[in-house]
Amino acid sequence: MTKIDKVLYTGRTHTTGGRDGASRSTDGRLDIKLSPPGSAGAGTNPEQLFAAGWSACFIGAIGLAAGKRKVALPADLAVDTQVDLGTKDGAYFLQARLCVSLPGLDRELAQSLVNEAHQTCPYSKATRGNINVDLSVV
Repeated sequence: MTKIDKVLYTGRTHTTGGRDGASRSTDGRLDIKLSPPGSAGAGTNPEQLFAAGWSACFIGAIGLAAGKRKVALPADLAVDTQVDLGTKDGAYFLQARLCVSLPGLDRELAQSLVNEAHQTCPYSKATRGNINVDLSVV
C-alpha cells in the first residue's frame, strides 16, 4: 500500500441513515439526500456519487496526460461513467465503465491519453485489481 507523503486535500462528510439518509460536507458545499438505487426516493445514491467523482478526476488526469504532450483538449471533452452494483454468490460487488469522448482528436492519441489517465487517476488506482473496469474511447 502506498503511503501519502503530503496530503493535498481532505474531503469530509457526515452521513446518516445509509442509503435512505443524507450526507453533508463539513464545509456545507455538499448537502444531499440519499436513496437506494432504483427506488422512488428523491435522493442520489453512492454509485452515482462514485461515478461523478471518478469521471471528474479522470478528466483531470486526461488533462495532465495531454499537458505532457502539449495537446490541446477539446472543450467538449466528456466522460460518461457507469458504476454497477451487483451480486455474485450472495456478496455485493461493483464494476464500472468509463466511456471517454475526445472529439476532434486522433483515435490513437485519444486512446493513449485515456490509458495514461487510467494509470494516474487516483480513483483508477484505488479500484485497480479490485473491480472490473472497462475503458473506451467513443
